[in-house]
Amino acid sequence: MDGKPTNGNLPGGKTEEETVETNEDGKTEGVITEDGIPEDVIPEDVKAEDGKAKDGKPEEAKPEDDFGKMFAESIENPDEGEIIHGVVIKILKEYVAININRKSEGMLPLTDLTEEERQTLSPGDPIDVMVERYDSSQGFVLLSREKVIRVRVWDELQKAHEEGSAVQATIVAKVKGGFTADIAGIKAFLPGSQVDIRPVRDNDSVIGLEGKFKVLKISRKKANVVVSRRSYLEEERETQRKVLLDSVREGDEVVARVKNITDYGVFMDLGGLDGLMHITDMGYGKIVHPSHVCKVGDTLKVKVIRFDRERGRISLGLKQMRPDPWLDIEERYQVEAKLTGRVTNITRYGAFIELEEGVEGLLHVSEMSWSKRLKDPSEIMKPGETVDVQVLKLEKENKKISLGYKQLLSNPWDELKTAHPEGTVVEGVVKNITDFGAFVDIGEEIDGLVHISDLSWNQRVKHPGELLKKGDRIEAKVLKIDPPAHKFSLGIKHLTTDPWEGVERRFKKGDSVSGKITRVADFGVFVELAESVEGLVHVSELSREKVDSPGSLFKEGDEVGAVVLSVDRNNKKISLSIRAFQDGMDRKDLESYLSPNSEPPEETTTAFGEALRAKLNINED
Repeated sequence: MDGKPTNGNLPGGKTEEETVETNEDGKTEGVITEDGIPEDVIPEDVKAEDGKAKDGKPEEAKPEDDFGKMFAESIENPDEGEIIHGVVIKILKEYVAININRKSEGMLPLTDLTEEERQTLSPGDPIDVMVERYDSSQGFVLLSREKVIRVRVWDELQKAHEEGSAVQATIVAKVKGGFTADIAGIKAFLPGSQVDIRPVRDNDSVIGLEGKFKVLKISRKKANVVVSRRSYLEEERETQRKVLLDSVREGDEVVARVKNITDYGVFMDLGGLDGLMHITDMGYGKIVHPSHVCKVGDTLKVKVIRFDRERGRISLGLKQMRPDPWLDIEERYQVEAKLTGRVTNITRYGAFIELEEGVEGLLHVSEMSWSKRLKDPSEIMKPGETVDVQVLKLEKENKKISLGYKQLLSNPWDELKTAHPEGTVVEGVVKNITDFGAFVDIGEEIDGLVHISDLSWNQRVKHPGELLKKGDRIEAKVLKIDPPAHKFSLGIKHLTTDPWEGVERRFKKGDSVSGKITRVADFGVFVELAESVEGLVHVSELSREKVDSPGSLFKEGDEVGAVVLSVDRNNKKISLSIRAFQDGMDRKDLESYLSPNSEPPEETTTAFGEALRAKLNINED
């Protein structure tokens, strides 16, 4: 028979006699009989055949006969399903020969053993097996190791269910409504709601998960088992929570696992107790979102910064694990020190520069360029770029650092004042025209502005476009360079002499003057006294009579005489009076008429003089 443990199959192919060993007393041991039972376990009084003594004569019944009968019955073949405590005799090619203390040998298939058992099992080792059946054709009892294990697993599951203890299992597959868990070969059902404390969104992530499970239901008859990992986790969590509540103190450093991430912070599991790490406690610098610092499943070492024992709430901090970089900021960042940082954010008013973790400074848009009026700081730099800056101001209490960028560049305003002092004439191209003036590119980094009031001495310009257009090449005089105010003023009219120069000497108060009306307004008329010099006759100074509308008396182009009332050189204003001029002319006419030596009046006598003369003539008559 293949695999049958006969003497021919003994180690080294020895015969029964060759395997006999002699002990210290001279007795033989280790001989296996044809029944597969070691000879030394059979009592002497049983070794004779048919109830006869060793000499073949019948013996009388003795008390030992009952024992012999009992032993004979014990070596009969065992019942199927019976669990036997055996001993390994020999490991064969396909079987393991087991001494089961019965008439026949027990044979256990090697395939019924685990890989570990096959590697470690040796002759003499005890082993528990179950009787499958007696194989009469082979003459041995077929055994099962796997069924013994299954029975014991079921016993353990029953015990765990009754006592509420946990068993070790592995999630092996996804099924409808949940998962299949393997418990030492026993398949159990794990409902989807019982996998974890929180809902599981990724089913594939739990396949292969090993751990402890509680037995919720068991039916040995139907071979059904329902388990829960959630129940075990909740129980463990509560146990750990009680321990933590009693042991955790503010200031403790603990290891926690990231459970959930929100916009305002991170929820962390301390092992039975949840804590919140707010976004402001994740770093000393600005953190856009907590997910930029950690992800779900990460394990971090954090500090307990607040603990409400009554409510069971814990506040955690990551930045508190290292010193505040602002504590000794003055030692590292002194005013005018040159630093290198990274642009973290751009706003309309400037850029934030990270100098080190937890330390940011503001580079205001006004400190980015000497000459350009930037509308957007991104014209100079972009987020993520590394830039050199200079410390302008440090406020430790407010945790603010003001930075400068242009200070590390050459100042074009200094170069401009050197190259083009005030009063020099420059040549350039009209770059842009606005309502208030024209910008002129003179070939430097800074453009000059010709204000609308500096275009002409004598023309009243309503818009610079009346005299200039974009692209015109012009000459202008440098009027003023003001670096702090970023002003470079040019003038075109200043290339010629100011007609108002010495006007106070040419037109004195009380002088009679004449000129042509250039404009008529509701409040009076403008009179041109000289080229680019005008005076104003207010409506109240037009006539002795009340004048409602200057246009009813005068029009543009009329020649008039007037008396100078005042001269304001700085504001370029001359006040005139036609009424005073007429009064003066009338007095002269009267004096001339009353004088005995006076010449006959000319044809140009004023209307007032003629009226007066006519009245006097009537009186004489």
